[in-house]
Amino acid sequence: MPIVAQSTEADWVSRFADDVIAESERRAPGKPVVVASGLSPSGPIHLGNLREVMTPHLVADEIRRRGYEVRHLISWDDYDRYRKVPAGVPGTDASWAEHIGKPLTSVPAPAGSAYPNWAEHFKAAMTASLAELGVEYDGISQTEQYTSGVYREQVLHAMKHRAGIDAILDRYRTKDKDKAGAKQGQGQKQGQKKPDEAELEAAEGSGAADEDDGGSGSAGYFPYKPYCGGCGKDLTTVTSYDDETTELTYTCTACGFGETVLLSEFNRGKLVWKVDWPMRWAYEGVIFEPSGVDHSSPGSSFVVGGQIVREIFDGVQPIGPMYAFVGISGMAKMSSSKGGVPTPADALKIMEAPLLRWLYARRRPNQSFKIAFDQEIQRLYDEWDALERKVADGSVLPADAAAYGRATGTAAGALPSTPRPLPYRTLASVVDITAGAPEQTLRILSDLDPDHPLTSLDEARPRLDRAESWITSQVPAEARTVVRAEPDTATLAGLSDQDRESLRLLVEGLDSHWSLDGLTTLVYGVPKIQAGFAPDAKPTPELKVAQRTFFALLYELLVGRDTGPRLPTLLLAVGADRVRKLLGA
Repeated sequence: MPIVAQSTEADWVSRFADDVIAESERRAPGKPVVVASGLSPSGPIHLGNLREVMTPHLVADEIRRRGYEVRHLISWDDYDRYRKVPAGVPGTDASWAEHIGKPLTSVPAPAGSAYPNWAEHFKAAMTASLAELGVEYDGISQTEQYTSGVYREQVLHAMKHRAGIDAILDRYRTKDKDKAGAKQGQGQKQGQKKPDEAELEAAEGSGAADEDDGGSGSAGYFPYKPYCGGCGKDLTTVTSYDDETTELTYTCTACGFGETVLLSEFNRGKLVWKVDWPMRWAYEGVIFEPSGVDHSSPGSSFVVGGQIVREIFDGVQPIGPMYAFVGISGMAKMSSSKGGVPTPADALKIMEAPLLRWLYARRRPNQSFKIAFDQEIQRLYDEWDALERKVADGSVLPADAAAYGRATGTAAGALPSTPRPLPYRTLASVVDITAGAPEQTLRILSDLDPDHPLTSLDEARPRLDRAESWITSQVPAEARTVVRAEPDTATLAGLSDQDRESLRLLVEGLDSHWSLDGLTTLVYGVPKIQAGFAPDAKPTPELKVAQRTFFALLYELLVGRDTGPRLPTLLLAVGADRVRKLLGA
């Protein structure tokens, strides 16, 4: 499938690309445009976190399409502290709590993992998903950056200017206290209770956003946290620091260990988050980096970072749109600490990469949206296929064409697609009924369009595989379709003359209507014929009632329920001979 040319009418991606190119040429003419994302592999990296990557990816890809050189940096925040044991992670138990406070790369991977540590375990799945999604990026391990001394000058600079950093942070500490006091007073007046779970999750953020902003003690404020040489945790307090010699002394509240080191040589520690992030903006020359809503409130990392990067590191804050949360159909807002939240890898098991890309491309970053793991995925695929038809016939709107083009390919080329993209709901129904049996599945899919029969299941892949995965992993066993092995003789014996006539008309028309379109005409037409109308007559309210009654009868005789997959698909799947047998013909 060719990549659709991007519309000249600006969509949100194009507008950001315009701004980023202009800002890059103003700041660093002739140099690569730098956009950035940050991911903390503190647990499963979920579909909400994916927006942190897809937003700059789409902008970076648009800039590449225009012929510019772009670097999309993904900082793996694997030197962050391990804050809690995520719920629902296989291979872990309460004993992992003993590692809280260590760098993520110093925490053992879940039992049975093929990876050397906690961070690498969770990075691996995301790395594979990004490759499938066509995301081109430069990965940066913050463990490697800090432990190799890459940021040494930046760390020393931050320590030298700690009073200035403290003063900036103090402006917001005062605001936060005033705001908290006002809220408390308001709550007492109105009888308000503690914040609800959603508010607490939003405050928690998606990684390092809730880390403290440095330690203030008797020795003053320090924006640097050593990891303890005894227990390896960051539960340390800097007790003294000399700017001239860089001699730093700390003690550990966890194990009692203490030592004096030269910060000009010491690499086992990191800047606190609210200083670390703006330091990296300046160091990497980042032009564009979005952030979640939890980073954008007064006193949060992005807001404070804008002042720190300017006043301390002589840099410029990136263009940084706020992005809204991503939800899952039937689930509350995602929080990786809760466990069981779907990841990009989970989504890619049930939908093709272009569809997942489209969900992020068609909505502005500040618009929330949901990703369907329930029956809604069928409607979503119908919408996608309708869009593809509009693209093909030229009736598509410019913004929709742009989103489609960004979904189906990148500046590097088209993403893999299904050669014969049959309707997802049809594929799901077929694999539900056949339990994925290849020969039977091919027979049914070939009957969908007898004039252009499918010759191999590979023509319907990977969409067929995604539909099968959705049926087997997301549809409860009690909702699966099981075709009757033998006729329901009791129901057949009690049929009215009108019901018998409807079944006779259906059975007589099977051979002449044996295709998806033909059977659709037949099952909707039988009640019309019985009422004295032509098969193509528009249904009246009374006819619609008769159709529903007829459909319920067919479902009962075929699968023992009053609902099921679309009847034309079900009839094709069951086969004409077996339909005749189950309907008593």
